[in-house]
Amino acid sequence: MSPAEYFTQTRRDFLATSACGLGGLALASLLQQDGLLASEVPANPLATRRPHFAPKAERCIFIFLEGGPSQMDLFDPKPLLNKYDGQPLPDSLVGDQKFAFLQKETATVMGTKRVFKKHGQCGMEISDLLPHIATCADDIALVRSMHTTQFNHLPGQLMLNCGAPLLGRPSIGSWVTYGLGNASQELPSYVVMVSKGRGLPGGSSTWSSGFLPSPYGGVMFRNGASPVLNLSNPDGITNEMQSASLGALNDLNRLRHRYVGDPEIASRINSYELAFRMQSAAPELVDIKGESASTLEAYGINRSEPPIKSNLGGIGLYQTFSRHCLQARRMVERGVRFVNIIHASWDHHSALDPQLAHNCQMVDQPIAALLKDLKQRGLLDTTLVVWGSEFGRTALGENRPGFKKVTGRDHHPGAFSLWMAGGGIKGGQVYGESDDFAWKVTRDPVSIHDFHATILHLFGMDHKRLTYRFQGRDFRLTDVHGEVVKGLLV
Repeated sequence: MSPAEYFTQTRRDFLATSACGLGGLALASLLQQDGLLASEVPANPLATRRPHFAPKAERCIFIFLEGGPSQMDLFDPKPLLNKYDGQPLPDSLVGDQKFAFLQKETATVMGTKRVFKKHGQCGMEISDLLPHIATCADDIALVRSMHTTQFNHLPGQLMLNCGAPLLGRPSIGSWVTYGLGNASQELPSYVVMVSKGRGLPGGSSTWSSGFLPSPYGGVMFRNGASPVLNLSNPDGITNEMQSASLGALNDLNRLRHRYVGDPEIASRINSYELAFRMQSAAPELVDIKGESASTLEAYGINRSEPPIKSNLGGIGLYQTFSRHCLQARRMVERGVRFVNIIHASWDHHSALDPQLAHNCQMVDQPIAALLKDLKQRGLLDTTLVVWGSEFGRTALGENRPGFKKVTGRDHHPGAFSLWMAGGGIKGGQVYGESDDFAWKVTRDPVSIHDFHATILHLFGMDHKRLTYRFQGRDFRLTDVHGEVVKGLLV
């Protein structure tokens, strides 16, 4: 038989029929990336996974105001504060409440200079310190009935971000990434940006993966043109050289993984490959030169900063925070699933009025611009935006020994406020209520566990089913507590 008899197809027939084979190869590659096809390559720990049910939110921007903003000066008007200014609260109300610094035997009510007005069709009352956010009232669900078990910063911050006042627990962003994987091939699923005045007491523990595998932890983006350390090649190293080195490292890691089966090796391989892809994606992400002049103006990118004498107000951070809000929008557009914007500090034990005004002026305009920008681009319906902190402040002025004047408020876990918008949240409503001095919750209490259960629900996950086995026990973000707050949902 001659060789010609083996090749009965024309070149055109061959190309037409081989397309199916090429498609099969492409499908196999995609299934392998998602961990759905057996391979010599360890499964990608960040492969996308289906939620338990249809989600309302696809991404989250969590704005964490570290320190505890004063709820009665921002979101929860209390007219009796001024009426009883300088008078002690009844012992029956104060009870055995613990404080960080306040001396409750001699403490008295501290009034407020703030003016509250109704905003939006919903008539939500918001302080005069937040005029820009007030224009978004109809998109916001304001929760005035938050409460927590912690009254000091580090355990309170761990509680809000990780569901337990203990070091070593995964953060909420890590749980979301663990449950759903990474929707982006070029960027991390979970990004953290910090506008820090004094920093955070717990540092990276508030965005750590804890006992979850390391790929689920937050990746910190620094300020400036190089957002991630060691992302750029050293001088003399070309992309081809780096690609060859990465290939060799991954080959060695795969051999080791085949031998010992350590899941952290799969995490290492994924981290190397993601870092390689981020080299072009991350600089483009933080470069906002392509944004329109009107967008930059809306976020306040080039606004000037008024002077203030304070070690807590965050000198030089106005433009930084504006950039973080704009970059958060750019991140969620590009597939980042969870973005933390952390701003410190709101811990106003003294000089409450000037420092609170300074901080509000810093964050009010860019946060409102973020909400409006997301809405204008059709992203708000599927992007959950959260403003929150670890606790609130007391109605009593802080009379710490050594203070010449009472000008601030102490920590208060019994009743405080936060708000949520977009991503399946029913805007234009106030949920819950505190008493006349914002001391205790009087209607529809929302615990930190309830708050977390609600966020996971919006992402299509049942908080009771999202578990991870560690040291012989199945852990979950909400521990053995938490109920979805259905009144907040669309």
